[in-house]
Amino acid sequence: MKIDNTLSKSMEIVLRIFGIWPNSSYIWLRRLFWTIAVMMEQVLEYRWVVTHFYSVESFEVMKILSETMTYTIMLIKLITFWVKQRTFIKILTMMATDLENRTTDEVSMITMTYYANLSRRLNNGTIVIYTMSILFNCSNLFANDEKASNSSTKPLILTMDLPFDLNQTLIYWLIIIIQFFHLMLSANVHGMLNTLLINLILHAGGQIDILCKWLTEMFPTEEKLSEKRSLNPLMIQKVIKKHQQVIIFSEKIEEMYTNIALVLFVSDTLIICCLGYTLVMSVGTPDGIKIIMRIILFYVVSNMEAFTFCFAGEYLTNKTSSIGDAVYNSCWYEANSKDSRFIVFMIMRSQKQLTITIGKVLDLSMERFCSIIKASASYISVLTAMY
Repeated sequence: MKIDNTLSKSMEIVLRIFGIWPNSSYIWLRRLFWTIAVMMEQVLEYRWVVTHFYSVESFEVMKILSETMTYTIMLIKLITFWVKQRTFIKILTMMATDLENRTTDEVSMITMTYYANLSRRLNNGTIVIYTMSILFNCSNLFANDEKASNSSTKPLILTMDLPFDLNQTLIYWLIIIIQFFHLMLSANVHGMLNTLLINLILHAGGQIDILCKWLTEMFPTEEKLSEKRSLNPLMIQKVIKKHQQVIIFSEKIEEMYTNIALVLFVSDTLIICCLGYTLVMSVGTPDGIKIIMRIILFYVVSNMEAFTFCFAGEYLTNKTSSIGDAVYNSCWYEANSKDSRFIVFMIMRSQKQLTITIGKVLDLSMERFCSIIKASASYISVLTAMY
């Protein structure tokens, strides 16, 4: 089954660069490279946090710590996708099958084309937002700061405790270029893996819409009752298979993202707290405007990440409920009892809602997003009172 055109081209390119896309060339070499690169970056950044924890302002430490934790989350996401490569291949294969079968049905063609275009726009929008966030974060290199004239305090894009001197201009700008491209690629894959979840959820929602449309049209209405008194057995089989495919597809998504959601539920609370504390404490400082301009988009992106996961879980749950509603609202009472018997099983199965869980413990929903924001605000107030 050909899966090359399953997702948008921008999504496929990013996944190929990081060794996630199936059958990519030199896939193990790419995974080894990014593992070493991110691990080195993590060691140098955490080293800076430990050595400067008491020597710099607390909000500066919080800012660097939040950036470092973001890289930790990204590495966990990459490892999860690498380990669950077979599950990801099954998901793409199921999507490719649905895309091939859409030409046989007008409802499928319209619905899947709409969701495919929506997913493509989301992917492109994600790249724009994360790229702007990186450019704002790099603005400190071009700010007119007297400290930058001192070679020992030259600013870096990613604050690290490097084991060598940056006095030489060539070495300094080589590090800046490496950090820029490293940060740009890492940020985009971090955002794309979040958007991938929305792509998969939208695909599942499209399949549910198709299923609901079939259920509405398969039972005879009062006008057609004289023409057709029994249902087509092939249509019944088609509806049942589609429902089963939706269930399996949703379970595969849950398998891919449940552990990632568990990590995000804890880490995003801390990251949003650290960034919020930095924003609050930087107000009124001499460089407050510069600090706020640098991290405001980073703060927005961190909130968007938590919102994306919680929205995906809420959306999938609501879509599942619509299956039972569509079955009940159809004209099942116009068919004979033998044909309408199978709808009881569909209503019963749809009552077991499909969702994405946080480590198989809690369901992702907008209520969880509110709890993340509330917890972060509480931690900010505690940190503000302490320092």
